[in-house]
Amino acid sequence: MTPDDRALVDRFLEMMAAEAGSSQHTLAAYRNDLERTAESVGSLGKASSDDLSRLGAQWRDLSAATVARRSAALRRFFGFLVDDGLRKDDPSASVPRPNLERPLPRILESVEVERMFEAAEDRAASGELAAVRNLALLELLYGSGLRATELVSLPRGAMRPGQPFLMVRGKGSKERLVPISSRAEAAVAKWLEIAPGGTQWLFPSGKKHLSRVRLFQIVRAMAADAGIAPDRVSPHVLRHAFATHLLSGGADLRVLQSLLGHADIATTQIYTHVDSARLVDLVNSRHPLATRDR
Repeated sequence: MTPDDRALVDRFLEMMAAEAGSSQHTLAAYRNDLERTAESVGSLGKASSDDLSRLGAQWRDLSAATVARRSAALRRFFGFLVDDGLRKDDPSASVPRPNLERPLPRILESVEVERMFEAAEDRAASGELAAVRNLALLELLYGSGLRATELVSLPRGAMRPGQPFLMVRGKGSKERLVPISSRAEAAVAKWLEIAPGGTQWLFPSGKKHLSRVRLFQIVRAMAADAGIAPDRVSPHVLRHAFATHLLSGGADLRVLQSLLGHADIATTQIYTHVDSARLVDLVNSRHPLATRDR
């Protein structure tokens, strides 16, 4: 990458950090994508539409997700150059755009989630440290739809008595309010009564907090206890269950977007597929022609 290109990329990433609140992980990914593109087109700042159109052949062996990410990085980069008057034209329309089909989330039925809770509650009744902790983890995963990273990194004082919500720092370091059920509040309160002290984390592990990998293992073990195939369950599957079951219960899609911390409602709309049966019933019972005799 030329010194001029590097200076432009640095300015772009400074903007992304300051204005878009991008995480260090996102910034590193953008830098890598732009550097790889610069290797292909020569001067990134002076790349033409023809230069960018040739990327499709060079990216042929990359995964669709990688191509989509690189394309997004280039569109934002050239948009920034135009907005800041560093370039008059935007050639990014020539960047390859793969058709990505968002995979449908794996789903747990409500009866399966109930079985997981029954098994977890039976174990927690013994007062065993790990079992009480695991019930609190399950309550927060399914009851609040937290991401795995958000859950394991909760500070010890995240939940305050009489305060029915958490302040969670999610993707891009964006904060949001997450409601806490009375069940989750009670489970966490019991955990705090016996949890190891001298730590800043709600779910400590050694000198740090519980890892995402360990949380994954715990959730799968809890699924096995409930007679559910472990490979069907993960922290993210429980987050999906939170979303789909709320939607089935009549939750508004915009509210669900806020609860999940999705920047784009298109991400939230993936959950509407699971509610097809309810939607069919709704059309059959509420549509003006539903009661019309054939």
